[in-house]
Amino acid sequence: MKPAILALLVMAGGLHADPLRIPAHSAYLEPEANGARISENKPITGWTKPELKIEWFGQIKTAGKLDCSVEVNLPAGKESRLRLTVEGKSREATVKGTGSPVAVPFGSFTITRATGYQRFLLESLNRPGETNGDVGDLVLDGPAAKDAHFNVKERRNAASVHLSYPNPKDVNVEAFYCEATAATDPVASYYMVCGWNRGYFGMQVNSPTERRIIFSVWDAGGEAKDRSKVEADNRTSLIAKGEGVDSGDFGNEGTGGHSHLVYNWKTGSTQRFVVTAKVLDASHTVYSGFWFHPEQKKWMLISSWKAPKTGDWLKGLYSFSENFGGSNGQLQRKCYYGNQWVRTDKGEWIEITRASFSHDGTGKEDRLDRYMGVEHGRFFLSNGGFLEPSVKYGTPFDRPATKTPPSDLKLPPLPGI
Repeated sequence: MKPAILALLVMAGGLHADPLRIPAHSAYLEPEANGARISENKPITGWTKPELKIEWFGQIKTAGKLDCSVEVNLPAGKESRLRLTVEGKSREATVKGTGSPVAVPFGSFTITRATGYQRFLLESLNRPGETNGDVGDLVLDGPAAKDAHFNVKERRNAASVHLSYPNPKDVNVEAFYCEATAATDPVASYYMVCGWNRGYFGMQVNSPTERRIIFSVWDAGGEAKDRSKVEADNRTSLIAKGEGVDSGDFGNEGTGGHSHLVYNWKTGSTQRFVVTAKVLDASHTVYSGFWFHPEQKKWMLISSWKAPKTGDWLKGLYSFSENFGGSNGQLQRKCYYGNQWVRTDKGEWIEITRASFSHDGTGKEDRLDRYMGVEHGRFFLSNGGFLEPSVKYGTPFDRPATKTPPSDLKLPPLPGI
């Protein structure tokens, strides 16, 4: 059965007559996301480390008995000892290899908490060097399987979540200022702070050892993937960039000019961003991204780009949190966004104290663990972690006003502008 069809049936509770099959490709690996091989519609292979755990997450909405089994394939004559834990209770089983996949029953679990997400944790009880086996689907049956909800797609990223800010009416916005503080920092997290209708600016966790400050501006023309197809008069062009900043092209999400500074920004430390617009004529605007360097105690230019076919001020202001990799969406991403201000072309500062919540298509049906709120006087976004809170698309939130615009916004000059 195709995953999309299975997802609808799982959500609708339409498989009560037959067991629910949760694909192996929807599982997560802990503590190493790449500790084994997960491929669409195939079993998990390469599980050789006994410390590596396999886990599925889903909403079990009906209390009662839940019969659980896992498909395992072992070579003939081999044995594997495994343990499955659900709602704090564990069951062990010994698998005898036949050379073909077999359903390994772990018995019945009693589900007492019929709200929120449940974790189905599969562990090896074998010694190092012993065979664990290839792991197929998690199979659920019994009354508690009714109305269960799982994301069954192979791409296991959390939903992207957004804050949309209102543009002040009847003014031209030349600068958008926002601060961000990451509360968690899983790899493949992008906390975008200052976004507008032609670009985005924020901080990213690229690997356990590398982080970046990123500023990008889209081309005109609407090309979705390949920048080589963008005609010259639609291409955004680099005007200037700061010391140590790399620049180039990007594609596959629209196309445009990309820049980044490799910098080990600190989780829990507030980062400050401002994007500016300088309208050159009716068809061109220069967009620039400035970031406050914590050690140097001054604003630095990340990059500045001349965008064609716009000739406009900053509009469509927003922030977002994105899980751009598909292997660790079981980890929560949480970031605070606060002290939002815009400056008009007349030099007036206007504080933004309202934001509305939205999410991408993944957050519509697949991953419902996405929400926003206000804490410590700031907005926050949370996605992933299989946490229960969920916020309706379009819900507005208000934060308390600080009434203190940024007073030290001494930006470096742009060459030739």
